[in-house]
Formats: sequence, C-alpha cells, structure tokens
Amino acid sequence: MTIRWGLCGAGKISHDFSVAMKTLPPRDHQVIRANRSTLFQRLMAATRSWPMTRTLVSYEQYVHVAELNICVLTDIVYLGVLHTEHWRVGLLFLKAGKNVLCEKPFAMNSRQVKDLVAAAKKNNVFLMEAIWSRCFPVHAEVRRLLAEEAVGEVKLVKAYFGSPQLHIPRSVEKELGGGALLDIGVYCLQFILMVFNGERPESIQATGVLLDSGVDESVVVVMKFSRNRMAFCSFSIAARLANDAVISGTRGSIKVLGPMHCPTTLVVNDKETEYPLPEPHLPLNFTNSTGLRYEAEEVRQCLLKGLKESPRMPLADSVLLTEIMDEIRKQVGVVFSQDSQ
Repeated sequence: MTIRWGLCGAGKISHDFSVAMKTLPPRDHQVIRANRSTLFQRLMAATRSWPMTRTLVSYEQYVHVAELNICVLTDIVYLGVLHTEHWRVGLLFLKAGKNVLCEKPFAMNSRQVKDLVAAAKKNNVFLMEAIWSRCFPVHAEVRRLLAEEAVGEVKLVKAYFGSPQLHIPRSVEKELGGGALLDIGVYCLQFILMVFNGERPESIQATGVLLDSGVDESVVVVMKFSRNRMAFCSFSIAARLANDAVISGTRGSIKVLGPMHCPTTLVVNDKETEYPLPEPHLPLNFTNSTGLRYEAEEVRQCLLKGLKESPRMPLADSVLLTEIMDEIRKQVGVVFSQDSQ
C-alpha cells in the first residue's frame, strides 16, 4: 500500500523530509505536490508576500476546502511549520479528519499538546510527534538491549547536545518559539524518557542562562527517578557539546555517539557498531537527514496496522515530555505568550 504524504510547510526540514522519501521504495511512499491543485497554487501565490502570521489563512483554506485535490489525495500530513504554529495548524488538520505527523516540539506547552491529542482521539486519526531519533536503528537496538538487561540495572543516564546557532532567528527569537530547550534539548529529554520507559521523574532540578530575547541559551537538568536512578542532561545553542549519550548500568554501559537527534553509532561495553545512512540525491540542510526515512516508514507501518499512535513515540511520552519541559522553563525563567492563552 502506498502512503500519500502532504507536506505542510516549505522550510528546510520539509525539504529534507522529501529528500529522505526518495531513499524509500516509491510504491510505499508518495509525496502529493501542491501543483496538483490550481486553486492551491493561486492560494499560495496570493499569500507568498504576506507576513508569516497572515499566511496561516492559507492553511485554514487548505483544510476547510475539502475538495482540493491536495487535501483529498493525502493519507497523512507532515507538519513542518514554525514551533509556534504547530498547535493551531495541527488542530486544523486533525479536526478535518487528517492523520498528522507533527515536527518537534509538539507544541509550545503541555496544554497545547493535550489539545492536539484530544483532537486526534475525538476524530479517530493518527497523530505522532516527529521525534525521528526514536525510529533510528540505534535507538531500536538500545531498546532491545535494555529489555534484555544487557548492562544490568540502569543507574545513570547522561545526554548532551550543543550546537552554536545564535545566528539563526528561529533559534533565538521568543516570538518564533526559540531557545535551546524546545529546539534541541527535547532530544536529550526524550532519550532519557525512552531509557526509563516513559516513567515520570520523582524530581526535576534545572538551571540555565537566558538570552536578551528571553529564551534559554544553555540549560542543565538533573532528574531523579524511582529506585535511586538518575539522569543528567545539558544542552546549548551557544556552545558545541559532546552530542552523545551514555547509559550506565550495574554490569556495563551503552554509548550513543553522534548527534543526539540522528545517531548512527552505538558502543556497548566498548564494542562499536555503525549504522550507516543512505546517500541523498539532493543536498541536505541538516545532518543525517536521510534518517527521516525511518520516521516515515514507522508512520506507514502504523497506518497499515490501523494504529492511531506510534509505539515508538507514544502520545503519553509526548505529553510527559512537554510537562517536563514546562517545569524546566518555569525553573529557568522562560515564559512564552502561549502560556497565558
């Protein structure tokens, strides 16, 4: 069965997602392009010069005019718009009965995430937060090793992600949903939750420094889980960090090397294994972006099975993840306008 994708958002990540699709069998995945609808073409041409806040009108018309070919012919929409628009645009598609794969962060806070989850359940459609690292072979192997207690009982998890990006407006401006936490810290936190099987931490302690714009530049988080297990993570959009993770157990360790969001190397008790990615047919904007193929195929398998969420990235994990991020922002002092709406 071919899964027909509609790409909502024309940014860098949407480009990379479409390039990654080309590494998969065309009989399994097809991107439905906007030029199939002359009405949609006119709609986008009319809004091309509008400010971002006004282009949302095009999304509303895209969803509400159901006879548009681009809407009717898609099985699922990949949502690759700005962080601040995930909630609004996501709700439009979900209420229109469309399956949605929404880029991370799912939304700006846990209230918005719960709105998306509720809308998906009410309309009986598939919904997944696009934490693509959860679908990588490295993470699948980590889950297998943990299930087999290959390193004994896990006692400490450490994760680091630092990438200098103070020059990128999307990363530093509050109005665009900037900050280290929402952009890259989410990958450290989701990894910790995956290791601890979606367990809620008993305590969270966070500290960080803010930019003049009011978003977080660098953050350190310590979490305590049941049975005296600990997790530590640090992330920054000002400094380049190790960009790896270590799971320490009573009988050994598991190291995930490479970028936290797209790892391709695993070291288990000093034995290293590589998981190479296919080469892209076009230049990519982000590191290892052909790995988005794993996420797309995970969605396909879920849809074929009639699932409404992914077992690799359950909606409960997304809700808990955002609740943890809310608490971290509270302790660090980051407040978005969406928090009071």
